[in-house]
Amino acid sequence: MHAVIQGRLWLWLDDPRSPLELAPGDVALVRGGPDHFIAHKPNAACLPPEQFQARHADDERASAHGANVFLCGAYVLSGDVGRGLLEALPPILSLSAAADDPLHDVIGLLSSELAASAPGQQTVLDRLLDVLLVLAIRACFQRSEHAPRWYQASADPRLGPALSAMHADAARAWTVPELAAVSGLSRAAFARIFQLALSQAPMQYLTEWRMTLARDHLRAGELTLAQIGARTGYASPYAFAAAFRRHHGVPPGQWRQREMTSPFAEQAAEDRIHAT
Repeated sequence: MHAVIQGRLWLWLDDPRSPLELAPGDVALVRGGPDHFIAHKPNAACLPPEQFQARHADDERASAHGANVFLCGAYVLSGDVGRGLLEALPPILSLSAAADDPLHDVIGLLSSELAASAPGQQTVLDRLLDVLLVLAIRACFQRSEHAPRWYQASADPRLGPALSAMHADAARAWTVPELAAVSGLSRAAFARIFQLALSQAPMQYLTEWRMTLARDHLRAGELTLAQIGARTGYASPYAFAAAFRRHHGVPPGQWRQREMTSPFAEQAAEDRIHAT
């Protein structure tokens, strides 16, 4: 994620002849994978970050007149929850913040914090970049016709409360009548509207969400099967193992072992950023 504070920047993937221009107040999100390049002008020669930093270590502060100033945050979103968010984004997303946009306010705070060194500055910058990332993803989904169905449904007052409840408390033994009551609907009306909006029955969606969380917990390897089962709404390790096996064809312990030993197991990919 790149937020422009001052000056002009150009960003591109493989083809420097088609750069994206970024102005102060603009935010760009770049999905991990291919290298991307940032320069002070189109088609400029670029250096790896460490070489750039070594070459300009003795330069004056970046806030000097005429400098191009931007902030960069690199995030690793591992697991199925993070993958679901990334796959819903375009390869490069550019957002221009209007004066009344929360993005504009956060970028202003970033600029102010960057202007002078103070105790705790890095912590403040890190948290503001986190907020900026969430706002940028939210803005992308709000403007896109291809936003995930769950996000579109969350804006529906008939479905949003139930979806929020399931996402926030997957461990609860939810029933369709309880979820319908959360949304203020009858059981039949809620089930019908949910099916139309998400092409799934409520309990099927809840099971998919629980299995997504379970897979991420299994990959992390920090919880026992009993703990994972409790956090995903199953009364016993046996109930969790049976549900997981029905969903994936193998028991959770075997699935975790396969993930840990597979040569294709997910690795934290480093997003290499090149700058002039």
